[in-house]
Amino acid sequence: MAQMQANRDDRIELRTTRDEKRLLTAAAAHERLDVTSFIMRAVLPAARDVVEKAERISLSERDSLRVLDLLENPPAPTPALLAAARRRIARGGKSA
Repeated sequence: MAQMQANRDDRIELRTTRDEKRLLTAAAAHERLDVTSFIMRAVLPAARDVVEKAERISLSERDSLRVLDLLENPPAPTPALLAAARRRIARGGKSA
């Protein structure tokens, strides 16, 4: 199945040295790509990895079991939590 390509309308300015620009231009030419496509092909997967790792929470087996236990057997609400719930309800918030 062919992938639809989104229009690239936004711009990013990139500063390079003359030698870096020559290198990027030559590499893109060898791959029969324009410089933008060459850079995007290399950079986007790395950017996706960085965002995915930053947004993912990894738990150890021990911590995973603790979370599951707390979900199945939640602790009793603390006095501070009960007071916060009463304040929310008093302000017109919904009760659980």
